Amino acid sequence: MRQLIFCGALVLASLWGSQVRAQGADFPNKPIRMLVPFAVGSGADSSARALAEHMQRSLGQAVMVENRPGASGAVAAMAIKQAPADGYSIMVGSNSPMSVNPIVVKNLGYDPLKEFKAVHGIGRSQNIWYVANESPVKTMNDLAALARTRPLNIGSYSAGYQLAMEWVALLSKGKLIYVPYKGQAQAVNDVIGRQLDAALGDLGGALPLVQSGKMRAIAVSGENRHPALPNVPTLREIWPEYINYSWTALWVRTETPADVHAKLVSAVNRAMRTPEMTRYFEIQGSEPMYNSGPVEMGRYQLDEYQRFKVIADAVGIKPE
Repeated sequence: MRQLIFCGALVLASLWGSQVRAQGADFPNKPIRMLVPFAVGSGADSSARALAEHMQRSLGQAVMVENRPGASGAVAAMAIKQAPADGYSIMVGSNSPMSVNPIVVKNLGYDPLKEFKAVHGIGRSQNIWYVANESPVKTMNDLAALARTRPLNIGSYSAGYQLAMEWVALLSKGKLIYVPYKGQAQAVNDVIGRQLDAALGDLGGALPLVQSGKMRAIAVSGENRHPALPNVPTLREIWPEYINYSWTALWVRTETPADVHAKLVSAVNRAMRTPEMTRYFEIQGSEPMYNSGPVEMGRYQLDEYQRFKVIADAVGIKPE
């Protein structure tokens, strides 16, 4: 009897394994949905739409972008966690949902370091700090000095930007109050309308408004000044240790079959290297993450988590 049960278990295991292999062999045979954790108009949204267009050409199926903003990306991450681990639900995750949320959110509901695995990095972009044209703040030093006299309201739209702001507050010894938004467009409107003292966000999304003169940039966060804004200083020109980028990468659930995962990796690789995507990165002013495959991106995610954890501990941020 035991032998019959054992044999039956082997048959079931064999059938299940064959079914998984068959599913991977014909993947994809239906549309794929790509969830974006932020609103339309954000850097993550624009990169998702550009990437999806080229991925679907090589995959032979539609890649449909869905915006699921909320809770610094946790809404989209939970939707992926609750979907089948079959490669048909993928996520454009940024530093906030994938590295920062575990630091600042209590009972998060998902573990980005254990329950998700990287497909490929997409791009990284400098943060940009901006103010209204009528603002008395002309430079980052002006903002720091003013923040030492009164609290300043600083708008943005994710926990990653919140910690980027707290890092400035720590270095400047000023009082900066984080005002959360669902997307950059709303923060921009309130900066221009003077409801905010300043804001920070994705450089690509804010760059056209700065270049058109609708608002003024006072700093960027990269290692060097941005070529599109050569007169805007970096934060490290004031605080040498301050270098920060926002990044996006494609993620799936950890349990996604290896052959399905490999097909997605290959599709992203091909899409990233098309002339159209190269041009996209140039227009956005962001850096393509060509060499950030699954292993490299997973390592980068962990490094970012550890770095942001140090900042959170330094300013006394606890999970809430």
